[in-house]
Amino acid sequence: MRERIAVFRALNLGDMLCAVPALRALRRRFPDADIALVGLPWAEAFQRRYARYLDRFFPFPGYPGLPEAAPGPGEPEGFLARMRAQRFDLCLQMHGCGPASNTVVGRMGACATLGLGVCEGDPHVQVWPYPHGKHEVQRNLYLLQQGLGLSAADDRLEFPLMEQDWAELDARPELGDCRTAPYACLHPGARDPAKRWAPRDFAAVGDALAARGLRVVLTGSASERPIALEVARHMRSRAWNAACDISVGGLAALIADARLLVSNDTGAAHLASALGVPSVVVFFATDPVRWGPPAYGPYRVAGGSDKPTVGRVMEQAEALLEMAPALRRTETAQA
Repeated sequence: MRERIAVFRALNLGDMLCAVPALRALRRRFPDADIALVGLPWAEAFQRRYARYLDRFFPFPGYPGLPEAAPGPGEPEGFLARMRAQRFDLCLQMHGCGPASNTVVGRMGACATLGLGVCEGDPHVQVWPYPHGKHEVQRNLYLLQQGLGLSAADDRLEFPLMEQDWAELDARPELGDCRTAPYACLHPGARDPAKRWAPRDFAAVGDALAARGLRVVLTGSASERPIALEVARHMRSRAWNAACDISVGGLAALIADARLLVSNDTGAAHLASALGVPSVVVFFATDPVRWGPPAYGPYRVAGGSDKPTVGRVMEQAEALLEMAPALRRTETAQA
């Protein structure tokens, strides 16, 4: 009988991408297991994209003490009853460090349950101290190291593109038109307003990139379109506004062909890392040690504890654009 494993991580895009190396390591250790993701409803599409690592999906309705979703009356108890009925052999808590996260997995009734952080004496959950100084990718791998003895060496991000991702771009003329010449993407939005660099600063970067002969494509969701419009209003050069009701896969396909991405610390930045696209990630409200792009590869961080200047961002962008021809020659030689 196949082992049944549940992974609890009910978070958003960037957080989910940071768990991919751990999911890959888990599949290598349990190649024949039935591995289920327990996540926010949007992540059903994430599970399908990573079907090589994840077999099934269960939507998480929320739980008291966890801010990611607000459950309706009776929803947590009904959800937990469904989880217990699955009779998981192993449950991994990759959601957070607080007692609520470990309480959720403890009540799923798995034969063995592993997590990080505070447990408040639940005998069903084995926990290790939360490693605050590690990058989010390494934090997830750390749990597998401690609980299952797995290696944390392979920390590569990945994002498999599918035919429907390219088809989505081709079906929308406004997205296809912006890709007919070399372009750079600017991603001025972020779910948390505290992480958004000023639109005027993004506009100044856009004008500088346009002066280099690149088209400037403003990316984002439909809810972020007003932010992209504000950036475009401040620009002297033309900008292509691609902030719309685009899927994660469609956004990834758009970023994949870009010469460069300049982004706030948000899911788009992690997509660029997963796709190998050169990127400058603007930090000032979050910790780049925890959330920054990989230290290897064509990725740069601008800022940290203070908001970076336009000059600093462009210094990093210029360095990556100068590297691009050499990177393309290396890729051609390896092909």
